[in-house]
Amino acid sequence: MSDNPQEKEPQPPFDEPQQEQTPGLESEMELAPDYGEESYRGSEKLKGKTAIITGGDSGIGRAVALAFAREGADVLISYLNEEEDAAETRRVVESAGQRCLLVAGDIGDESHCQKIVEQAASEFGRIDILVNNAAFQMSHEGIVDLPSEEMEKTFRTNIFAMFYLCKAALPKMETGGAIINTASIQAYEPDPSLMAYAATKGAIVNFTKSLNKEAVEKGIRVNCVAPGPVWTPLIPATMPPEKVSKFGGDTPMKRPAQPSELAGAYVFLASDEASYISGEILGVTGGKPLP
Repeated sequence: MSDNPQEKEPQPPFDEPQQEQTPGLESEMELAPDYGEESYRGSEKLKGKTAIITGGDSGIGRAVALAFAREGADVLISYLNEEEDAAETRRVVESAGQRCLLVAGDIGDESHCQKIVEQAASEFGRIDILVNNAAFQMSHEGIVDLPSEEMEKTFRTNIFAMFYLCKAALPKMETGGAIINTASIQAYEPDPSLMAYAATKGAIVNFTKSLNKEAVEKGIRVNCVAPGPVWTPLIPATMPPEKVSKFGGDTPMKRPAQPSELAGAYVFLASDEASYISGEILGVTGGKPLP
């Protein structure tokens, strides 16, 4: 067997059953994503820090929560209603010896976002890191098939929530803090079937660069990770089976990323190793260069 880790990762075609609910449940996936429980090793890069991670119950969010905890951070996990997945994230965070707060609810509601920030500040005494990761998407054949109310929901979840959380958290963050947003390769190479999602990801890139100009004057860095295709519950929950089966096959690496392969990018941008990096977009795209 090859020692190349890329060759050990699952590659399409995938025969993953479609999920009925969105954003999907990791606990119901047959081909479970790798979030790093067996592989991630920390080195105290975030020792003593605290973090808010939206969408932290599964996928990229769980991988980031695990990595942050093993680097020494306490975390608050925001999620919609995926209780079983959230409990698993809390388990792996606490197994690393760190505190994990779970807050369920819709981040499209500004008052809920304010509650998240207030609870983190109250329980932890400080907020060092904000990771805006939660997102909604749905695949459609074209613009005629995209319901107007779904366009609004996508922007409310992906854009408004990020705005609400940054607005509430920034005044509570001190010099050395970090905000990390999550965009996508879709911001640069939009798929017509993901029109609403792609539009929000383009807006996230712009928002990141804009907020950076204000926050950096306060000593707070604002950066963004732009993933390519990543194997998470969102995929079988929002895409038709024919797309799921080929997911990630069009990248130079011929496969999607595992969530564990994204965690290091977030750790880097949250840590002092990135102390002179702000307003940047870090692509993790399986070989597709960002423009």
